[in-house]
Amino acid sequence: MNKPAARLAPLIVLGLILSACGTTNAASAPTGTPALTASATPTPTASPLSTSTFTPFPTATPVPHPLSIEALRARDYPGSDIVIETELDPGVNYNRYIVSYLSEGLKIYALMTVPTGEKPPSGWPVIIFNHGYIPPDEYVTTERYIAYVDLIARSGYIVFRSDYRGHGNSEGEALGAYSRPDYTIDILNAAASMKKYPDADPNRIGMWGHSMGGYITLRSMVVSKDIKAGVIWAGVVGSYEDLLYNWGRGTGSSPDSQPRPGSWRLTFVEDYGSPEENPEFWNSISANSYLAEISGPIQLHHGTNDTDVPLLFSENLFFQMLDAKQYVEFYKYEGDNHNISNYFSAAMARTIEFFDRYVK
Repeated sequence: MNKPAARLAPLIVLGLILSACGTTNAASAPTGTPALTASATPTPTASPLSTSTFTPFPTATPVPHPLSIEALRARDYPGSDIVIETELDPGVNYNRYIVSYLSEGLKIYALMTVPTGEKPPSGWPVIIFNHGYIPPDEYVTTERYIAYVDLIARSGYIVFRSDYRGHGNSEGEALGAYSRPDYTIDILNAAASMKKYPDADPNRIGMWGHSMGGYITLRSMVVSKDIKAGVIWAGVVGSYEDLLYNWGRGTGSSPDSQPRPGSWRLTFVEDYGSPEENPEFWNSISANSYLAEISGPIQLHHGTNDTDVPLLFSENLFFQMLDAKQYVEFYKYEGDNHNISNYFSAAMARTIEFFDRYVK
């Protein structure tokens, strides 16, 4: 990113932007020293990447859209007791289970790991693990993200990976993340359920998200104060205006692109107008408009050769977090892909170190 030197001044206090290089050894700590450019005095000038300030809904729209952050905040997330459905083969230093919990009356399944050994007096710290998009009819609770879960679990955390509704054996329909609040509701109920779990510390809950799971993580953190810190890999963390205009899933990459028929993008534009015509609506459903009230620090990871989710989304969120005076770290991985496969070990080491600082 080519930002003026003065614009990078807040990085000293509020965040880090780093290009990943060096070790790919999982046992090694991240290497390299961040190269920061800063002026002597931070400038208060807003970043051109910042989102519009949220304004109240107009009289013509008295009821918040279900996707809006205010509507999500107005809901209750009671969660439920965690029910162990199946005990799986254990990991190196943790037990594994398929469990279930309730979300809006639906039985939602999840993979849960619990460390072995002496439990801390307050309970084990927890990481809610939000997976990215997997076709719901192909989703299996015990498949995908195996190495990710293992490395976090063996670091002394309960890991809780929800199947979301309509995935695997979870009840309900899988109707998507970006046009409905369903998956975010399931995750907020997962967090509430973990607060009830006897072996968990209810005051030490973090969240990890990849791709679509990053979208869910960011939204959860501006809705609930229970999430102490979040790590997002290749996240769909753009504003809804970005999702509309700057994401290639049928929309092209320029503001002149038109949403394809049948998509939520077209439906939203038809029902509420474009972002230029109705910024209040588009800001109201964007977590980016609420970063001043986010529940904790965020660490971002993104490969520069990601062909699934634009690097721009993480870059924008980084500067939006700085504008909101929130702590953020950003690691760019030169030439790496959507899964950060080439620098996986280094990225996981940074992830665990971040959780150890802000959750454990």
